[in-house]
Amino acid sequence: MSRLRRVINLLLHDAELEDGRRADVRVVDGRIAAVAPNLSRSSGEETVDCRGGALLPGLADHHLHLHALAAHRHSVRCGPPVVRDRHGLATALASAAPAAHGWIRGVGYHETVAGDLDAAALDAIHPQRPVRVQHRSGALWILNSLAARAVSLDAGDHPGIERDACGKPTGRLWRADDWLRGRLPRTAPPGLAAVGEELARFGITSVTDATPDLAPEALAALTGDMGSGLLPQRVLLLGAPLDFAADGSSPGHPAVGPYKIVLADSGLPALDDLVKRIRAAHAVGRAVAVHVVTREALVLLLVALRETGALPGDRIEHAALVPRELIADIAVLGVRVVTQPGFLADRGDDYVHDVPVPEHADLYRCRSLLEHDVRLALSSDAPYGPLDPWGVIAAAVRRTIPGGQVVGPQEGLTPAAALDAFLSALDDPGGPPRRVGVGAVADLVLLHAGRTEVLAAAGVEFVRTTFMGDLSANVRAPGPVTGRIR
Repeated sequence: MSRLRRVINLLLHDAELEDGRRADVRVVDGRIAAVAPNLSRSSGEETVDCRGGALLPGLADHHLHLHALAAHRHSVRCGPPVVRDRHGLATALASAAPAAHGWIRGVGYHETVAGDLDAAALDAIHPQRPVRVQHRSGALWILNSLAARAVSLDAGDHPGIERDACGKPTGRLWRADDWLRGRLPRTAPPGLAAVGEELARFGITSVTDATPDLAPEALAALTGDMGSGLLPQRVLLLGAPLDFAADGSSPGHPAVGPYKIVLADSGLPALDDLVKRIRAAHAVGRAVAVHVVTREALVLLLVALRETGALPGDRIEHAALVPRELIADIAVLGVRVVTQPGFLADRGDDYVHDVPVPEHADLYRCRSLLEHDVRLALSSDAPYGPLDPWGVIAAAVRRTIPGGQVVGPQEGLTPAAALDAFLSALDDPGGPPRRVGVGAVADLVLLHAGRTEVLAAAGVEFVRTTFMGDLSANVRAPGPVTGRIR
């Protein structure tokens, strides 16, 4: 298992670099100060023998959800592979320890377990305690009757509250996280220390939190965990409000990225409304990061961006289905794509069942986007997708679903290209991969083997140590976030 090390001054001896050379790397004040063969050890300088293992820039996960990832660790698994049928779901809920306020929180549900759950169906499975179960997509919560009464669902006015023909809530809430959170028993956002440790174990040193519409308490909690060192990774926020200011140039503070807009699967906005939201973000100098998982949503976004004009940094999140005829439009607009081929390895059997065969190549495209000079970054979407970046790299290369079928083999990346898609800067996803070079912050991952061997197997077991360059000795005076996050 790897371990995280904060480094100010250090000499890394005999590391394999990106071009295959073996060299020593000196870190001074948290940055790489020298790269050369056989650097002389300074008096008292700590040395790590890399033994020819590959030394890479720390990986960047360009799309995940930090607090959801922390909450996921303490939730009941309600879907495959842990739970596969109605009996298994009933057993999991019955044996779950409730939170301090008496609620049960389930995650990862899929219709293959017990059909399309609603309050009545959930009551039949577990009526004893208030239960909320999240669909594995993250877009839907299902409440049983006790939970629905506790949050006064019948009187709710959120557009995501699903109602039957008589106007009665079904217990299903689409994209209503903020509304639901405001009516649950009040609790602080979960701590991120364990998440930081897990990210470091995978060699991840920077992340983009893609949670939309971050509440003030979530922003405060995240910033607090970064400032205290509980979350050591660099963080870029997509869901910060348009008027939110963050000092991302200082250690222990998040930076603000493009503005997150969700084109919900359950109901697309009017074109004029989407255009207004994009223009509002562009007007304050923020690009947009738009959640797109259907063809219809992609067409809507591209039409809107043609009207507003694209701003450098505009990005498409997920791009789960991209018809070939739209790739050129994405390229012309200069919009980058942040996608998650790990979903193919995680739940590709369902995609193959639901998506017509001629459209399989449209799923989580990679190679064709690069061939059209679209900037492409890979990510996990954890906890809704698998967090392990090495597994995502393998999925981007092999495109093999759990049943063994290869889906869209022509979209597979080379191992080197897949790794590079995790090495771009947070504020330039899909841009040039960061390299181990003089002047770079010493956010690094040391592997047990050389690059060729690691890329052939792509497994977390190769991660030896994750280093975070400690810049506290060179803290700059606070100021606006203008610098690139390296």
